[in-house]
Formats: sequence, C-alpha cells, structure tokens
Amino acid sequence: MFISMQEKFYITTTLPYVNADPHIGFALEIVQADVLSRWHRQKGDEVFFNTGTDEHGAKVYQKAQELGKDVQAYCDEKAQNFLNLKNLLNLSFDSFTRTTDEHHIKAAQEFWKRCDASGDIYKKNYKIKYCVGCELEKTESDLVDGCCPLHPNMKLEIIDEENYFFKFFNYQNELLALYKNNPEFVVPGKKFNEIKSFVEMGLQDFSISRLKNKMPWGVEVPGDSEHVMYVWFDALVNYISAIGWPESEESFGKWWPAVQLAGKDNLRQQSAMWQAMLFSAGIENSKQIFINGFVNVGGQKMSKSLGNVVSPNDLVEKFGVDATRYLLLTMGDNFGEDMDFTWERITEKYNADLANGLGNLVSRVIKLSENMDVEYPKVKYLKMEELFNHMELSRGLQEIWKSINEANKYITDTEPWKLAKEDENKFREVMNKLSFDLKVISDALIPFMPDTADKIKTALETKQTEILFPRIK
Repeated sequence: MFISMQEKFYITTTLPYVNADPHIGFALEIVQADVLSRWHRQKGDEVFFNTGTDEHGAKVYQKAQELGKDVQAYCDEKAQNFLNLKNLLNLSFDSFTRTTDEHHIKAAQEFWKRCDASGDIYKKNYKIKYCVGCELEKTESDLVDGCCPLHPNMKLEIIDEENYFFKFFNYQNELLALYKNNPEFVVPGKKFNEIKSFVEMGLQDFSISRLKNKMPWGVEVPGDSEHVMYVWFDALVNYISAIGWPESEESFGKWWPAVQLAGKDNLRQQSAMWQAMLFSAGIENSKQIFINGFVNVGGQKMSKSLGNVVSPNDLVEKFGVDATRYLLLTMGDNFGEDMDFTWERITEKYNADLANGLGNLVSRVIKLSENMDVEYPKVKYLKMEELFNHMELSRGLQEIWKSINEANKYITDTEPWKLAKEDENKFREVMNKLSFDLKVISDALIPFMPDTADKIKTALETKQTEILFPRIK
C-alpha cells in the first residue's frame, strides 16, 4: 500500500461552496483528513494538509445579489466561517485556499492555457438545463419529477449560449488505463466501479466557461474578457495551486500527487473530469481519492434547501471538541456508505462509549494507581495501517474501543480495590498492566482525539485527572 510507505504525504479536502455555513457532512470530511494528517505525522512523515473555500459561480453571485452585498465582501465574510473550523474542531491544516486568492486565480488561468495548448478547449453553442445548487448540467435521466433530486426546491435554469468546452471525450482511454493500473485509485470499491462504468460508456465534452455579461463572478478566461471560467474548472486547480504550482516547481514536486477526500456527489468531477484535465495540462494524476457517503437527517440527505442542516458548532457546544470528532467519525459503520444522524443516537453513543467507556476507565485506573510509580516502555500503536489505507477510521476506533472495553472488564474481573488490601504484589501486577494498557490506548487516540490523548498522558504522569466526559441527558 503506497500510503504507509510515504515519507511525504499531501492530503486535500474538496473546497465547499462559501455561500452556505459549514455542516456536519463537511465537518466529517475535514476531520477525516485531519486524522490521516496526524497519523502520518505520528509516524514521522512530513505532511501537507490543504482545505479552503470555493468562492466563484452562480449561486455565490446570486446570494450576494439577493443580500445586496458586494460579492467579494460576502465571500470574505462567509469564508471566515470555514476558517473558524480550525479552532472549533482542533484541525491541523497547513493551507486554507480561497479561490478568490490572487495566486489561485493566476494558477487557474495558467492551467487553462496549458489545456488550450494541448488542443482540448474549443467554443460552441449549446442549450442545457442547469442546477445552480449543484453547479452542474442536468439531463432528463438526472431529474425526479422535473427537479434536481439534491435541490428539489430550486428551479432549474435554462442556459442557451456560446461557451468554451473541454474535450473530455479525448481522455477515455487514458482514464481507463489510469484506473486499471491503480486498482485502489478510488475508495470504496463500489464507487470505483461506478466511475469506471461511467467512463466506459463514453464521455461527453463539458462546458468550462460562462458569458461574463450573464454571470460575471468568476476567473476571467485568458485572452477572452467576455467569458469567465466555469466554477468547477477554476476550483479544482486549488489542489495544485495550494502547493506552489506553477511558480515553484520545487514545492509542487515535493508534494504532488495528492490524496483527495470528496463526497459521493463529487465522484464524477474528482475522479474523471479533474483527472482528464490533469492529463491535458501535462501533470501527474492524483494519487488516491476517498469518496464519502451522505449524512442523512430525518431520512433525507442533509441540505440547506431542505432545511435539515446540522451545524458542527451545535455538536461542539453539547459534547465538546474531541467527543464531536469521535461522534462524527463513528456515525457510519463502513466508509463511503450513507450515515444517519439523530441527536438521540449520538447522545446515547456519547454516554456509552465516552462517559461510561473511556472516561470511566481513565478515572478508575488513575484513582487506583495514585500511589504507584509505573515505568512505561515506548509504545507505538500503529497497527491499523490497513484500515487507514482504506479510510476505515470508524473501524480503527472500534479496535481501540475493544481495548477499552477489555480493560474495563479486566478491572471488574480482578477487583484491584480488594487486591490492594489482600495481595500487594498481585495488585501491583494488575495496576501495571492497566496503566500500560491505558498508555497504549492514549497513543492510539492521538490522531483521533488529540486533546484527550494528552489529558490521559498527563493523568498517568501526575496521578490526577478530571472527569473527561460527563454524562449528558
């Protein structure tokens, strides 16, 4: 597996549209990226972690117009909400790319020029149905009752104009060869099979510009001031602009290619369209792409237009930072599958796993060993490499919780509080084992729950602890 062997590791999330506030679907994606980043740093790898905001396109422009705000000022205001996630969720990202940044705009224009130089950009007239919510063309087969199923409350627009197009059709064979030579290019496998089938059926060229007089909020097309780049073409370039492309070959060469995280509604754009564009620009393709499922609330995909969005701020306010990270990561049993969210379910899980499980274990071990000195061998709990390679972070936490449950059961079975009075040697043996187990658990938790891991380490050293996870009603 290539991830485990990397001395340098570059990971990027997709860039969420700036017009909506952060929700737990994106919070899950960025926490997953953070866990992978911390795990690689824990291994001793050099890491670069990129995220940011996608700030061009019709829905951003329309929302600013609706509010009577300058578009750039509106983007500045909304981007801060995503930047605030760094402190809110204790994230370790190195780069926050905004697609309105001057450097990114220049990189997007250079990328356009290289695709154009390859002969892959041309103009034509076309007429389509367009969902502003998705920022995507919709065919009749995509629609349910004449509406986009992801944004059923938004009216489809009809675009009838001359645009620039990208010759997607030219890259069918190259994409299929890429997939064949990289059998885990897209994870999970179900999504990889889906994109391979899509490409095998044949590719249609796609629009990469909009007329500026109709939609002025975008990166100007090089050499044609009447057009701006289609938002997808512009935004995807952030993956390379974030690491210095095109100015710094040294920085770019150091980090590229990237591991990408994306939602399943981005499957086509990330694992086919973007990869074809990279071929066209003469750049190496991405390394691996992880595709998340949707978070469902009330039986429906979470969506601002449906009014069922859950904010990560609400979770942190109720459960705290590390508990929120844990609850997000364990919402689904299998990576890539849809996840169901209810407040009742996650509150029950918080109390069972954190208050009664980990919190109770830490409290009992520290209290029972308060008069003991324990020497710990150096521990590296990095036996979950296969799970990390497949983004099975929930299963990784399940493995850690097996150790927590076993340690709690060991306390119940051995009754060390009785041994302290009846058999001092046996008591020390039991408490040495429990203290060592807790040290192993704390090391394993570093990527997932870094503050909790630090608190456990401090408690083992000082023999003093606070209530880590008080029960919540």
